[in-house]
Amino acid sequence: MVDIAQVEEMVKRLSDQKGVLGVTISNGEGVPIRSTMDPEHATQYSALVARLSAQARAFVRELGPEDDLQFLRLRSNGKEVMIAPNFDKEHNLSLTVVQNPISES
Repeated sequence: MVDIAQVEEMVKRLSDQKGVLGVTISNGEGVPIRSTMDPEHATQYSALVARLSAQARAFVRELGPEDDLQFLRLRSNGKEVMIAPNFDKEHNLSLTVVQNPISES
């Protein structure tokens, strides 16, 4: 069972990190269920992350059928997106953190 208080504390802890632009928890269909982003960006990121995670998971399983995608990290000039697609396997939830890569150091 998901402990809501623990989830809220984790989202707050992540959001408070230097350079973090947003944190989103979304379900397996790509619908945001908790986010620090505005609704438009939360919906956009959640849908894109769901599709990207499905593709990346298929890629990993093609290489080794017993393997599964654990973590995905994308970096562009403007943003870095870190995805934990199995954040809560039991409830099929993923965690996405968007940050400014320049603020990382």
